[in-house]
Amino acid sequence: MSEVNHVQHTCQAIVISCMDFRLRKFLRKWTQSNLDEAGFDRVAIAGGVKNLPFVLDQVELSYKLHHICEVYLINHEDCGAYGEEGTFAKHKKDLLFAKRIIRQKFPKLKIVPFYLKLNGEFVNV
Repeated sequence: MSEVNHVQHTCQAIVISCMDFRLRKFLRKWTQSNLDEAGFDRVAIAGGVKNLPFVLDQVELSYKLHHICEVYLINHEDCGAYGEEGTFAKHKKDLLFAKRIIRQKFPKLKIVPFYLKLNGEFVNV
């Protein structure tokens, strides 16, 4: 029985966003411009940071397995998972809360929250 060679795989970041297909072209363009050289893990989940326990698990795995140093949290305009409560103010509140919780657990990570408009504009939160 041969031993598996465990090569360390690393990347710069994890990008967590909603699974909404309408975001794909904007996310692809943004990641190609900002993260393609150093690589990134990609997580798409309904509501983005709305399911914070799942998001935390994914950040932890990415940190342990791929030694990331950056986290990008991307919620978006007109998110079906948020429904009527999906105002910019609510997304901002949830993104900043997620940033705070992730920072408590991983103080050395750079954490960048964005609100993505359906016209492709990334708004810093």
